[in-house]
Amino acid sequence: MADTEMDIDHPVTGSMTSNATTEIRTSTGAVAVRSIEGWIILITNVHEEASEEDLQELFGEYGEIKNLHMNLDRRTGYVKGYVLVEYPTQKEAKAAIEGANGTKLLDQTIGVDFAFVRPPPPKKGEQGRGAKGGKGGKPRSRSPEGDRAKDE
Repeated sequence: MADTEMDIDHPVTGSMTSNATTEIRTSTGAVAVRSIEGWIILITNVHEEASEEDLQELFGEYGEIKNLHMNLDRRTGYVKGYVLVEYPTQKEAKAAIEGANGTKLLDQTIGVDFAFVRPPPPKKGEQGRGAKGGKGGKPRSRSPEGDRAKDE
């Protein structure tokens, strides 16, 4: 692994980017993020009888598939309904999303989007939902044990 060089993605502009930055955005507005190894896309609503060859054939059109992961149900042995596909470059992953999203695979319409995203920043006046040590939002309720200690 130390002998190989990491592929560097160059900024891409297109229909999924915002004008202010060169970040690739998903259909929901979140910013796509690269994993350690490459660009991973999530395919949803995959037919339970889909095979690895079906997916290799469909998604191989868009670029070199670095890794394809199909989760199988332990009891039935069928696909659980989603698949992860990894591409080495952002360009290939974006092409797969734009080309395969909404297409049919074994009579089911599949959804395709980036697997790893950074959510869009909160709008003005809204609080984030992160664990910020109790800053903002509703105050915590009192513990019932604290009330019992006072009663004794």
